[in-house]
Amino acid sequence: MAKYKPQDATTNPSLILAASKKPEYGALLDAAIAEAKKGPGSPEEKVDAALDYLLVQFGKKILEIVPGKVSTEVDAALSFDTKASVDKALHIIKLYEAEGISKDRILIKIASTWEGIKAAEILQRDHGINTNLTLMFSLVQAIAAAEAGAFLISPFVGRILDWFKASTKKDYSKEEDPGVQSVKQIYNYYKKFGYKTIVMGASFRNTGEITELAGCDYLTISPNLLEELLNSDASVPQKLNADGATNLSLEKKSYINSEANFRFDFNEDQMAVEKLREGISKFAADAVTLKDIIKKKLSE
Repeated sequence: MAKYKPQDATTNPSLILAASKKPEYGALLDAAIAEAKKGPGSPEEKVDAALDYLLVQFGKKILEIVPGKVSTEVDAALSFDTKASVDKALHIIKLYEAEGISKDRILIKIASTWEGIKAAEILQRDHGINTNLTLMFSLVQAIAAAEAGAFLISPFVGRILDWFKASTKKDYSKEEDPGVQSVKQIYNYYKKFGYKTIVMGASFRNTGEITELAGCDYLTISPNLLEELLNSDASVPQKLNADGATNLSLEKKSYINSEANFRFDFNEDQMAVEKLREGISKFAADAVTLKDIIKKKLSE
């Protein structure tokens, strides 16, 4: 990671699961197990404690490399529980602070459900904890996130493309890529109406999607695509521009105190509904797999 000189970094249960299986990260898993064994609680509570500790240890390692922030994800199983998401976030921040890491360097990553967006609002407003609303596939989610005062959003690109390719059985150029178009729409809406929430395009399938979003506030890019970009000498002209967005004719919408309208408008977008459900299930399943690994090690 260090060779690409990233400003910030993000994690999710799938990435942590993959990394935890590599020998070079075995020590982090062992340390998490040892820490959980020392603490109180039932076997299930010890598993949860070990997982939280593991997430924080990975975050700590990443912060030794990046000068900015790291995103640490709340368990996707809590995606429909505002209070539990807030409580878990506060616990994660407490663990980071015990490691000497300020909350200013952490983004709490939460799925962009109505409940998740409300959790982000509480964390930002009442606790000064910055949030990263993830699994975002629609402008509806993005509007609610901005109104909640989220620090950052992660609208997904590649997963939207996947859905449309499967649905329409056609290929898309980088210019017409539906995932690229979705992020452009969100970016332009935010800049048009002066929202401060950072737009960080995520989940890329190829470098064409990345270069089409040049000018976006942030982009989170996997090491293999960073390597491709590093080895390319192609010019990358700016495609997104905040000044240009202010001149666009866009309709402003609001979901403040309007859960029913949010749910209806979101429900009208079949792709977004399916990809959010799929994303939550995948992250939750990977968290369960991680917990099973931890449970086995705790009993050794």
